[in-house]
Amino acid sequence: MLDPILLWSGLVNGLLQGAIYALVALGLTLIYGVLHIINFAHGSLLMLAMYGVFLLFSQFGIDPYAALPIMVVGMFVLGYGLQRGLISRASHGRDENILLVTLGISIVIENLALFFFQGDTRTIDVPYAFDSLEVFGVFIAIPRLIAFAAALLIAGLLWLMIQRSDVGRAIRAVAKEKQGARLVGINVEHIYAVSYGVGIACLGAAACLLMPTYLVYPTVGHAFVLIAFTVVVLGGMGSFPGALLGGLLIGLCESFGGLFLGESFGQIGIFLVFIVVLLFRPSGLLGSRV
Repeated sequence: MLDPILLWSGLVNGLLQGAIYALVALGLTLIYGVLHIINFAHGSLLMLAMYGVFLLFSQFGIDPYAALPIMVVGMFVLGYGLQRGLISRASHGRDENILLVTLGISIVIENLALFFFQGDTRTIDVPYAFDSLEVFGVFIAIPRLIAFAAALLIAGLLWLMIQRSDVGRAIRAVAKEKQGARLVGINVEHIYAVSYGVGIACLGAAACLLMPTYLVYPTVGHAFVLIAFTVVVLGGMGSFPGALLGGLLIGLCESFGGLFLGESFGQIGIFLVFIVVLLFRPSGLLGSRV
């Protein structure tokens, strides 16, 4: 039988990691919930945001946490511009075209990153990177604890925006009935771009929370986006609470899978739980649309 300290450690580490997965998946589920598309550029845009945090620190000395408002605004503008100026124009309203356009954006971004940064890994050296806090015998890295709290806060603020603000009401109206929303005067193209921009802004926040403890390289987004897609489907396509719950569950599965099966087989537990849940809940844990 495993030591209770190891089990407690697995629980804590799983929840901390799961919050980051949930933050990445929240943007993806918002984009799906409104635009009804799978954004293949999500991982590449996360990588781009992480390089942005790296450059702000290395060139201007801006701490990753201080860079959070800069990156959130910058990634929102980038996402809005991509949707309004490229994706909507190139897709001509066809879903299959949107998938190909986002895939093309992903390929372009990754190759630009390879051109400018090569395949080398980059990291930043912050003084608090190895600081930790002991909680009931388990040492928790301070940056991961900050990331957990910030991810929950951002998820809550995003939910409040969608539920209580005028923009959020417009987003929900467009998600449920595009033509009806247009008839009552909502600028559907603008709301599409805003939704995509907010989804990409979540990646800017995630990058700031990841960089104190993670490496960045041109293909770093692949691992995160695979997990994010799993989280979105597991929690329920288009469901914000489902994305948060799914992210935490995936983090726990990865942590305990690594604990019982070894680190190299840890992710097997993720997909076993994924298959079991979908066998009994095909719509996901909290399957509903925005």
